[in-house]
Amino acid sequence: MSENIKGRVYDIQGYSVHDGPGIRTTVFLMGCPLTCLWCHSPESQNYDFQLSWFDMRCIGTVKCGLCINVCPNSALYEREPEKSLIDNSTITKINIDRSKCDNCLACTKVCPANALVPSGYDISLEDVFKRIIKDKKYYGKDGGVTISGGEPMEQFEFTYAIAKRCKESNLTVCVDTTGFAPGENYEKILPYVDLFLFDLKHMDPKRSRNFVGVDNELILENAKLIAKNGGKLQIRIPTIPKLNASMENMMKTADFCKDLGDAVTMIQLLPYHNMGTTKYLRIGLNYKLVNVDPPSDEEMQSYLDLMLSYDLPAQIH
Repeated sequence: MSENIKGRVYDIQGYSVHDGPGIRTTVFLMGCPLTCLWCHSPESQNYDFQLSWFDMRCIGTVKCGLCINVCPNSALYEREPEKSLIDNSTITKINIDRSKCDNCLACTKVCPANALVPSGYDISLEDVFKRIIKDKKYYGKDGGVTISGGEPMEQFEFTYAIAKRCKESNLTVCVDTTGFAPGENYEKILPYVDLFLFDLKHMDPKRSRNFVGVDNELILENAKLIAKNGGKLQIRIPTIPKLNASMENMMKTADFCKDLGDAVTMIQLLPYHNMGTTKYLRIGLNYKLVNVDPPSDEEMQSYLDLMLSYDLPAQIH
């Protein structure tokens, strides 16, 4: 496979401690076939670049205003002057008319403050690996590389190339996946993956379609396929009141995980949070999941106790 293969990422995060064992470098790829109502990385759902707006970075139209002049669709315009949070002076920033914006990204090329930026960037395999190697000294015996998303299996050739290159360099590899991808791709990449961080969002197919946009049949089949072929799974369960946080769904999930046997190294219960809502504003979207509060500590403990009662390794993460 060519070293010049390129992929599309929205971030590469060093010193990551939430994406697999130990300290890791996480490569976040763009594109996802799911549309989870609670998605905390909406900029990752589309493969195509979107315009992201960081209001706090804007230096104002008096000092700049280049974006307004360069926009071919007149999608950018001045809003009412306001007090600067820095020195109490008056500043006039911009607004974006998303109905006119076609994500041509011309404005991002002239913004000196990086207030207007693309939602991601293209990068070669070689440059990804150079970034990974910079962090190698921090990995220790447990850490390594995690390929995440979005859904990294959507850019399968790039994900496969990263995993293979890392394993050939004796780095441990995790793939963080929704499970919604062709089974043959999981079989192909399996020799180069030490652990799959595998989401189980709902056990009911109809509710799965309602909450994440796809049926769960392929997801469950791929979990069984990975287990059957000797792969290891860290099951991740986003725990969201009113959606999947019920004793009935958790019992079905526990039954399924028990049948996967020793392939399951850990079940992580992930309490819902809405800390990603500002990301929706940056790309001009409304957060879909409203009137939902995080689960209580007592509720999370009841689900943990259930998993442990099945003699499954589990934790609240």
